[in-house]
Amino acid sequence: MSTEFMDRTSATPDGEPKSANIPYPGMPTTCDGAEAVVWVETRISQGSGAYPITSSTTMGSGFNQAVMNGVANLWGDDLVFFEPESEHSAATFCEGFTVAGGRVTNFTSGQGLVLMKEVLYTISGKRLPVVFNIGARALTSHSLNVHAGHDDVMSVADCGWGMLLGRNAQEAGDLCLIARRTAEATCTPFFNVQDGFLTTHTVESVKLPEPEFMKEYVGKPEEKLINLMDPSNPVMSGVVQNQDSYMKGKIAQRWYYDQITPALQDAFEEFYRQTGRQYDLVAPYRCDDADYILVGMGSYMETAQTTVDYLRDERGIKAGCLNIYCFRPFPSRQIIDALKGCRAFAVIERMDDPLSTTGNHLTREIKAAFCDAATGQNGLEKIPLIPQIYHGAAGLGSRDVRPGDIKAVFDNMIEDGQDFFCVGIDHPLSLKKGEDPDLRPPGAFSMRGHSVGGFGSVTTNKVIATIAGQVFGKDVQAYPKYGSEKKGLPTTYYLTIADSHIYSHSELEHVDLTVLNDTNSLFSGNPLKGMNDGGAIFMQSPYDNPVDVWARIPEEHKQTIRDKNLRVCFADMVKIAREVASEADLEMRMQGIVLLGAFLKLTPYSETSGMSDDEVYQGVEEALRKYFGKRGEQVVQDNLTCVKRGYSEMQQVAPELIYGSPS
Repeated sequence: MSTEFMDRTSATPDGEPKSANIPYPGMPTTCDGAEAVVWVETRISQGSGAYPITSSTTMGSGFNQAVMNGVANLWGDDLVFFEPESEHSAATFCEGFTVAGGRVTNFTSGQGLVLMKEVLYTISGKRLPVVFNIGARALTSHSLNVHAGHDDVMSVADCGWGMLLGRNAQEAGDLCLIARRTAEATCTPFFNVQDGFLTTHTVESVKLPEPEFMKEYVGKPEEKLINLMDPSNPVMSGVVQNQDSYMKGKIAQRWYYDQITPALQDAFEEFYRQTGRQYDLVAPYRCDDADYILVGMGSYMETAQTTVDYLRDERGIKAGCLNIYCFRPFPSRQIIDALKGCRAFAVIERMDDPLSTTGNHLTREIKAAFCDAATGQNGLEKIPLIPQIYHGAAGLGSRDVRPGDIKAVFDNMIEDGQDFFCVGIDHPLSLKKGEDPDLRPPGAFSMRGHSVGGFGSVTTNKVIATIAGQVFGKDVQAYPKYGSEKKGLPTTYYLTIADSHIYSHSELEHVDLTVLNDTNSLFSGNPLKGMNDGGAIFMQSPYDNPVDVWARIPEEHKQTIRDKNLRVCFADMVKIAREVASEADLEMRMQGIVLLGAFLKLTPYSETSGMSDDEVYQGVEEALRKYFGKRGEQVVQDNLTCVKRGYSEMQQVAPELIYGSPS
């Protein structure tokens, strides 16, 4: 069997384009990874016990909102959401719910997942097929960080749970369904993992699974689950077992674990047959003839994929990458098959375990698999030669992992460099980043905003992504960058719009529009870094006269504006929000939404869509209702007014002011 993995959106197994005969192609929308999971869980589950911790909070709040709104699942069951006093108790609630024959889920992250660990062993030991959805997060070790890391999920990898990891919002929702089907087929609990913030909070173009498909794919809870508390069918569970019994029961559970890989393969195949979206234990990309392969898990593996294309097509390097979808059960055979023919491979991991001198968790597992393959043990085919193995730490705490970092990892393999390395920081172990290519899709439009937490800018970015995706029919990717402190401190937000899937998951350094909600960034940094020629700036200004606006821009930025032929546009977003907001607490948050009007005016999407102004604003209103509808109709209309005023009141600094009057 070829080690090449079929792109999940492009074609059928025989290479022909996917056709309309796929029963359930998905419902196109824009959402983040958390929303994709909530879409699934509120329809197939019966309840959730959760004490969600950042970055899983939006999953928990989304499920709770469905409960408060009286949403029933696909079989008409009223949903239950129970929030106890800790994550440990939340896991215990899920244990009891499942023991009684219910289908339950949980949302957690970081320290919350670790606090559950005692109960996680109990859940797997009782063969309870729950699914916990994880926003993988760095553990607070030397300092507080609420962002992406794999420390938390690796700390519970020995608890007897299956573990699937997605790269993006689409995969987070799809793997949630696949995990549920497999868990209930094998009486084994599963973790469905996505990177905290980098996936949980990144809005992308997604095809949500149809309710009819979900109902068919996982089945009615009562037909899939066992009530261990049924008095007519008494079962002992969780009893005391001493020296004569405990080991027998523990080893006997291997029978269940032997069923997982076949059940997962069945779930993957049925999912592909019904949806056209393909998954497997691992996903090799251009590995068949690769000399050098990058291995990893999570969101930066999409960045790796587009970098591999660049290295092959532009640099002539036989590069490949291997994404690991399934960490438990560990797919030794599939990994060996994908890697055994290359000269060298490098494993990158979103964690650092320096006391393990053989590498972090994924590296250790792969090295052990090759040790078995070298001797033909554990059912692996004996191989004559083990490739050179490199390994490193990347992206800890959501540290940016760029195409240039991925290229540096390949350069390190080619040059037979460091056995262990890190990327993206200034450290003796860090690989030096050279060329950092722009790997956005051809014709992509990117926006970067500089704001302050609490201004509503991040939500505005989501609204713009929703409009670009659902109104204008584009592929989108929108995500924020802010600290653990959030409100009141600097926030950066990013948006890319393209005609095809956006693979690179990294901060934008090539942008067509820079937004300055916070003009302090003009004096404390370089917000114009990476501006493309002919791009635009939209900034907050309390001044109505363009002369006053231009006069207050620092000279070094004026020179950049001239050199790159940038348009300078402005509006008093603060004044508009103050005049429009019908609720005082929304004044500050509504500043950001004014940007949407400027976006519509500065970009060609309204014009090229062929839609009338009324049709565009109807789409805008629907997007605003998605995010603000719970505050009432007046708030939706206030936001729409802000958008329209942003469109009509935006001014531009005339070229004569920037370049001087022609002689």
